[in-house]
Amino acid sequence: MELPALKLPAIDLPFDVPVLLHPPIDHFAIAIPVIVLLVEIINLFAKKRAIGVIAFFLLVVGMLAAFAAYYTGTIDGKEAFDGLTQAGQAELKEHKLLGTYLVIASAVVVLFKLLSATVKKGLMKALYLLVLIVFVAGIFKQGHDGGELVYEYGANVERVADLDSELFDAKEELDELKEEMKSTSEKAAEKVEAVKEAVSEAVDSAAKKTAEAVESAKESTAAAVETVKEKSEEAVEAVKEKAAEVTGNAPATEVEKVEAAPAETVPVETH
Repeated sequence: MELPALKLPAIDLPFDVPVLLHPPIDHFAIAIPVIVLLVEIINLFAKKRAIGVIAFFLLVVGMLAAFAAYYTGTIDGKEAFDGLTQAGQAELKEHKLLGTYLVIASAVVVLFKLLSATVKKGLMKALYLLVLIVFVAGIFKQGHDGGELVYEYGANVERVADLDSELFDAKEELDELKEEMKSTSEKAAEKVEAVKEAVSEAVDSAAKKTAEAVESAKESTAAAVETVKEKSEEAVEAVKEKAAEVTGNAPATEVEKVEAAPAETVPVETH
C-alpha cells in the first residue's frame, strides 16, 4: 500500500551537517525502540516504576534520534539521488516518505507512553504496547529498505560514486566529441556549399562569356560579310566601268570599214 505524500517543515540549522552522518545515527534510531520494547515486556512482569521512567527517557532519546536520522537522511539522499538509477531513485523517495511517517510515529509513541503512565488502566497500557510494536515493525522495515539502497543500488557508496563520476566524465567527453563531429560536419557542409557556389558562379561566368563571344563573333562575321559584299559590289561596278570604256574606244572592224567606205565608180568599156 502506497502511503500518502507527507513532508516535514525544513529546519535551517546554524551549522552544516556533514554527508554520511545518517548511517550511525540511524543505528540508534533503530536500536532504541527495540530496547524500549524489551524493557516494557520485562516491566509487564516486574512492574517497577523506575523501569517505566527509563523506558520513557529512552523513548524521548529515540524520538530525537528519529528526527536526526530524518534530517541527515535528507542530506545524504540529496547527495546520492543523481547517482542512482530510476528504480533506485524511486526506492529512495519511498524510503524518505516512510521515514517521515516514522518521525511522527516516534512522537506518537511518546504520547501514548505518557497516557499509559497517567491513565491507570490495562487497556491503555495494551494500546501503548501495540503502538510500540507497530512502530518497531516500521523501524525494521525502514532499516531493510535502507540496506537495499546501499547494497542493491549503491547509495552513497564511494566506489559507486567513483564509477558514476567516471561514467559522467565519459559522457561529457562523448558529448564533446559529438559536438566536435557536428561542428566538423557543419564546416564540411559549408565548404561543400562554398565550392558549389564557386562552381556555379564559374559556370555562369563561362556561359556568359561564351554567349558574349558567340554574339561578338556573329557581329564580326556579319560585319565582314557586309564589307566583302560592299567590296564585291564596288569591284563589279569597277569592272563594268572598265568594260564600258574598253568597248567605247575599240578600232573599227573590217566590216565596219567596208560599210563606212564610199562607193567607187567602175568604168564601163564600150565597144
